[in-house]
Amino acid sequence: MREIRIPAFAKVNLRLDILGKRPDSYHELRTIFQTISLHDELHLRDSKTAGICLNIDGNQSLSLEPARKNLVYKAVDALRRELEIRPGVEIDLHKKIPAGRGLGGGSSDAAAALRGYLRLTGGKIPDARLMEIAASLGADVPFFLFGGRALGIGRGDEIYPLPDIPKLTFLVVSPNDIHVPTPDAYRWLKAPALTKIRSASKLWKFCSLTWSTQGSGLSNDFERPVFQRHPRLAQIKRVLLQRGATEASLAGSGSAVFGVFPSPAMARRAAVGFQDEQTFVCESISRDRYLRKVQSAP
Repeated sequence: MREIRIPAFAKVNLRLDILGKRPDSYHELRTIFQTISLHDELHLRDSKTAGICLNIDGNQSLSLEPARKNLVYKAVDALRRELEIRPGVEIDLHKKIPAGRGLGGGSSDAAAALRGYLRLTGGKIPDARLMEIAASLGADVPFFLFGGRALGIGRGDEIYPLPDIPKLTFLVVSPNDIHVPTPDAYRWLKAPALTKIRSASKLWKFCSLTWSTQGSGLSNDFERPVFQRHPRLAQIKRVLLQRGATEASLAGSGSAVFGVFPSPAMARRAAVGFQDEQTFVCESISRDRYLRKVQSAP
């Protein structure tokens, strides 16, 4: 029986600028994605039963939802239709990335499912078509096909590779009882229409940062509205800085908050101060390392 194990890595946004609301009601973004070592794992294997069987552990709420709602199921189903594959597949999804915390777990799971299923079946599909399928599943999914450090524009689904930066150590703090739905975060933002934007300095500053191999100051436009409604997240950021983080930021639209630390030891010591939250000490993953891990996993 053929089987594949493949990791699905989380991400943080080193920079997230909202330029405004587009005529199609989506928001125009400029963001810098960075994959981190925190990851879920998918196990795919041939099945004698027709169709897709998806089992989830590590997240009770996800495991209780209909399988067809999960992005892993949707990703594999899209490839089965694209490649006209009939034999069944069984998938075990082992969750470690907290859901709904701005870390991209669902999108990463979907991208891992796409790559894993192609490896399992030996299917071939042009990268351009694969990215098109990925984008149909979610705005962040195309990024997770390649990982590393990348620029996302448009809705965040137009992805361009950026030079990798030196390895960083992160402490990710995930509040147990705060969930920030992304549509709510955008509504709180109250971004102006693109045609009304007057300041170009923000855009030029962002452009300059994409050329840097040294990284840049963290920035996230979601912080102000999200912190106003959830002051505890602002407090977590302050504590991270007090405990030795050189920088700290909201992860995506939240609710996780992460800090950059000079060393893993300092990050582990800082984690002790967050007894009531989930914490993860992890590191940045370069694009080459990312692709080696997702392409050569047993």
